[in-house]
Amino acid sequence: MPNENTPLLTIHQPSASNRKRSAMFWTLACLYGASAVGLGAFGAHGLKKTVSDPARLANFATAAHYQLVHSAALLFAAQSGNPVSGLLFTAGMTMFSGSIYALVLDPKRFRFLGPVTPLGGLCRA
Repeated sequence: MPNENTPLLTIHQPSASNRKRSAMFWTLACLYGASAVGLGAFGAHGLKKTVSDPARLANFATAAHYQLVHSAALLFAAQSGNPVSGLLFTAGMTMFSGSIYALVLDPKRFRFLGPVTPLGGLCRA
């Protein structure tokens, strides 16, 4: 039976494997976020020299934006300790943004990645 010495909030101590997994997703989120900023800058400044189609440039910017937003969501997933959400966010970012980057840079060579984009979006939903 609780008394005045009983803490109101119990502190849950995660296991060592959960701490490692959380640290891995935290690191991945930081790497994805930093690369999203770099790729967004490349798309805004460097890509205009090789890609002239404004729709493709907009697609590249969208991929960088979604990657950045979902890397922040991955930070929260890492803190929650839920490995499924971390895996889905990581897979979704890789498939969605990665396929768009590849399709913008070389659409003929990476045409087969077109169906991967919606699968990545589904993982992140």
